[in-house]
Amino acid sequence: MPVVKYPRAVDPLWHEWDEKAQKCGLRHTIYAVNGDQYTGEWLDNLKHGKGTQIWKHTGAIYSGDWKFGKRDGYGSYSIPDPVTKEYKKVYTGWWKNDKKCGYGTLFYPSGECYEGEWSSGLRSGWGRMCYRDGSVYEGQWLGGQGMLCLSNDNRYEGGWKDGKKHGPGRFFYLDKGQLLEGIWVADIPKCGIMIDFGRDEAPAPTQYPIPKIELADPDAVLAEAQAMFDDSQN
Repeated sequence: MPVVKYPRAVDPLWHEWDEKAQKCGLRHTIYAVNGDQYTGEWLDNLKHGKGTQIWKHTGAIYSGDWKFGKRDGYGSYSIPDPVTKEYKKVYTGWWKNDKKCGYGTLFYPSGECYEGEWSSGLRSGWGRMCYRDGSVYEGQWLGGQGMLCLSNDNRYEGGWKDGKKHGPGRFFYLDKGQLLEGIWVADIPKCGIMIDFGRDEAPAPTQYPIPKIELADPDAVLAEAQAMFDDSQN
């Protein structure tokens, strides 16, 4: 019995290109139904490698590394200015599983800036925050040691918790030439010692120097108060 051979169905050209892209990681552009656009490398039909994503609704752009469809590696995220339409960088740094993770810099709409470590999209670890009023914080986030320098050069060095001064610390009132060393709880100094510090060079010293302590055992009084308030080890 004769064998009848039918002509092989011809795949569309785009299907051939898509297969090549999946196998070889070739760069090409794909438009989503909602208008989003991605240009870059692919692996198994997922964004993988170097690529750029543009979100139509917001106009935001991410350009950098991808891993199995998610931002992973080094990249930058930018949004258009609502007035000038020029792109403003929002974040530049490392990503993992589509979230900020590792070292990176975030630029806030207010003009403030954070440079430091991230974990699961949150500031975590060491970092430096520059505030709009000119003050700068440098140290640990989510609890730990850090230093806050105010715009008038006064500064605090010590413990922090939930974004507030907490635990043993020192506050340098350089404008008055004084130093407060003690224990803070939720941004409030609870106990400590205030001494004159660089009073002669201070731009606005107090009228009179701090008087001498007349307590019989000031160290014991201070130690008792510190034991009551210091929970920095918990």
